[in-house]
This record gives sequence, structure tokens and C-alpha cells, in this order.
Amino acid sequence: MTDAQISWFDTTVAALSDPQNQRVWSIIVSLFGDLAQRDGDQIGGSALTRIITPMGIKPEAIRVALHRLRKDGWIDSTRSGRASVHFLTPMGRSQSAAVTPRIYAPATPTPDDWHLLIAQDGQGGALDGLLQQPNYVAVNRSTVLGHGPLPRERDRFLVVSQPDLAVPDWLRQRLFPEDLKLACARLDSTLCGVKPPELDADANALDPAQIATLRTLIVHRWRRVVLRHPDLPPRFHPNDWAGEHCRQRVASLLQHLPRPRLSPNGELIAADAP
Repeated sequence: MTDAQISWFDTTVAALSDPQNQRVWSIIVSLFGDLAQRDGDQIGGSALTRIITPMGIKPEAIRVALHRLRKDGWIDSTRSGRASVHFLTPMGRSQSAAVTPRIYAPATPTPDDWHLLIAQDGQGGALDGLLQQPNYVAVNRSTVLGHGPLPRERDRFLVVSQPDLAVPDWLRQRLFPEDLKLACARLDSTLCGVKPPELDADANALDPAQIATLRTLIVHRWRRVVLRHPDLPPRFHPNDWAGEHCRQRVASLLQHLPRPRLSPNGELIAADAP
């Protein structure tokens, strides 16, 4: 790589990194979800280090994060010769697969089977379990908005099924709070600075680990925005929501950074030519 290309890579990594919220275990979850989600996929310890350390994360922090993820049942590790390899557990693969369509979809899905569930006054805690599911979002303490099949315990709530909803501005602002809108706008601005035409010229010189670094950062930043609430149709969006622009930029950049392949021993290999 030329000095200019090295500078471009370092500048792009610095722009995409989020040092105030850089939870290493969460970055590793994003990395495995993007690169090693299939049964049998594994990433060697040295490859993992080459991907993550350009983000300013030390190897010691990677080891601590892997220990936590093993303890939580997300990742398992084994020895391959003298080196370690790491892979998602069945639970980790299942959790990653559940959110993959929402992260990589080129456009926001727009389900039409919406419903409101309204709990009795003072009984809003009955909705807590539903709010752990990705297809529900709170409207207030006693009301949730969701889509998909009605829950089994629906006899506990007032159910308004497939309503012709009028969406007031106060609801849009509640569903898309200021901190979420700001995080999305910042990411959109950052991604706007990573120009695909420049990427075409410089990405050819990137090795597979560097491509994996950039992909991981893009996916991680976007995942922390897009999974904050269910996929909501445009009529629920406030006027200053940058999510759809951001989604398109993410899809474009990932297309220009083809996902590296993994060898049987967990090393990174350049993606096959299209």
C-alpha cells in the first residue's frame, strides 16, 4: 500500500470508530455476525487481533471481551495446533441470524399487521416481556405498538388489531428520541465522508483483515442504531430521521467492501471476484 492508501485507511477507521461507546464485546458480536455466522465458521486469534487492533483496541481488551462472551454463551473457543480459534455457539448463531435481515435489508421492511396492546392502569409491567421482543416498542407505560401474531396472553390487554393508525407528531418523537436521531445523523454524516468512488480506487489495495475492520465498524455502528426499535413504516418517521439515507449508505459501502472468506483454520481470504 502507498502512504496515501495507508493514510486513507487510518483516517476512515478513526472516523468510523466511536471511542465513547466502544464496548469490545459488542464489536466482536458485530464482527462474528458479519463474517462468521454460519455453522462451522471460525476465526483464528491472530486474524481477530489484526481486525480489531486498528480500532485502537489492545489485545488484552480482546481477551477480556472473549472471556465475557464465552461466559455468556455467545462464543466458544478451541485450539487449532498452537493457535486458538473462536466461533459462535448455536445460541450466538441464532441471535445473530434473528437480526441479520434488519441490519442488511436494503430498505426498511413495512409490515402491515400492526396492533396496539393496552394494559390496565397500573399493570404496565405485564407488557415487559413483550418489550424484550424485537417487534414491539413502548408508546407509554401501559401501551405497546407491535406487529406480527398477537401474543398468547392477549386476554390481559385491550387489543386494537390492524388499526388504521393516525400518527401524531408526539408519537413520532417518542418512537425516535433525540439521542437516537442524533446517533443516526452522525453516522449518516460519517458514512457520507467515506465516498464509494474513493473506495473503488483504494479498496483494491486493502488486505482481507483491513476490509474486515471497515466492515465491522460499519455494521457495528449501524446495528446500534437500527436495532433500537422495530422496523417502522415511513409514516412513523419524524421529518428529521436520517435512517433511510443511512441504510442506503451502509448497503453501498458494504457492497464496495466484499466480505472476506474464512479458511478452515480461521484465516482471512480475499473475497471471490464477482
